[in-house]
Amino acid sequence: MSQPNIPDTGLPRVVVVGGGFGGLAVVRALLRSMMQVVLIDRNNYHLFQPLLYQVSTAGLEPESIAFPLRGIFRYSKDFHIRMGEASKITPEKSILETSIGPIGYDYLVMATGSDTNFFGMADIETHAIGMKSLVEAIGIRNYILRQFEQILLINDPGEIQSRLSFVVTGGGPTGVELSGAIAELKKHVLPRDYPELPIHQMTVYLVEASSRLLASLSEQSSRYALASLQKLGVKVMLQTSVKGYDGNTLLLSSGETIRTHSLIWTAGVRGVPVPGLPGSSVLKNGRVQVNIYNQVEGFDHLFVVGDIAQQVFDPRFPKGFPMVAQVAIQQGRLAAKNIMRLQSRLPLIPFRYSDKGSMSTIGRNKAVAETAGLRFSGFPAWLAWMGAHLVFLMGFRNKLIVFINWVYRYFNFDNGSRIIFRRWVSPMDKPSQPGNEEVK
Repeated sequence: MSQPNIPDTGLPRVVVVGGGFGGLAVVRALLRSMMQVVLIDRNNYHLFQPLLYQVSTAGLEPESIAFPLRGIFRYSKDFHIRMGEASKITPEKSILETSIGPIGYDYLVMATGSDTNFFGMADIETHAIGMKSLVEAIGIRNYILRQFEQILLINDPGEIQSRLSFVVTGGGPTGVELSGAIAELKKHVLPRDYPELPIHQMTVYLVEASSRLLASLSEQSSRYALASLQKLGVKVMLQTSVKGYDGNTLLLSSGETIRTHSLIWTAGVRGVPVPGLPGSSVLKNGRVQVNIYNQVEGFDHLFVVGDIAQQVFDPRFPKGFPMVAQVAIQQGRLAAKNIMRLQSRLPLIPFRYSDKGSMSTIGRNKAVAETAGLRFSGFPAWLAWMGAHLVFLMGFRNKLIVFINWVYRYFNFDNGSRIIFRRWVSPMDKPSQPGNEEVK
């Protein structure tokens, strides 16, 4: 069988698909084992998704939250990285089909992550943009900044108002953080960069279908987040969902409409399964049903970890574990341990999630955190949020750059990445819209 130039060393081969938190946890735990480890990813970098919103609002440069995979495992032996996409699994034959050729395996770990879920609304998928990739985050940044440039060229009050209306859907951590960051952009940066703009007309909306923000946190934290966003000037619309969007007018469940060119969709995510998995194991939300060992039922050598894995045996999480980094990391480590136990013919260890807590930032000096039975907000939570993200950010250089950037911004109220480059990188950036020429 043709292989994508991976040497046959005679050792059991573990193929890991996806270089996110879960995939990296598997690889790291197996590097000292007597196994060959192969990592497949469509990109050559690990992306720190929790800080994507800061790239999209010009707070950080893209390379600050991406780290080359080869740099992480530079000195590892019998470890191989190949850029490619998984296209099909044949678990009965232990073969993974990829864009670079078929790969045989002894153990396979799927850690393909998640993507934006538009819930079947074609018009939303066409005209809105998600925020799950670096390209999408750059697209949002380009588009937001381009709106301000274009407003200087038009005189129609209605068109100006439409371009100054920014709608974020989804009241989870990403939506809260993103809407707060856009509001702070309005407050601290735009008046200096664009003194000619009618900044007072700019409106940031946060639309959430449920009755409160940050549903995974306590009522107290939700109320704090709501009050903090409102203080920043964000118009929060609870118990409201999006019914349609044509690129110019947003229709809400209340019957209200908002004229806007900018709809950023953070209202849901779905798993990204690979064809070939048993149909009964792939759920409607794209996640894969796995057992207590993170195995696909019926295939002991096939593990699924991270956002794509659905487990419902923990009464604390009746709808499955949250799609967060800590779950992926813990599942990845245990999958690696169980692979080694399978190889040694030892009993497997069931997965038990140790909840380290949750936190979300809202803006400058504003955050909420709940961990180890403690609940706090404001400046202490904001410092805790920054510290936790620096710890998990990959690479000393990235940690240093992000830290310096945060300190500089704190004292100077300045977002330094306000450069428009690359065009048409998102559904919101279409050739039919005016002003898509590159600005250098």
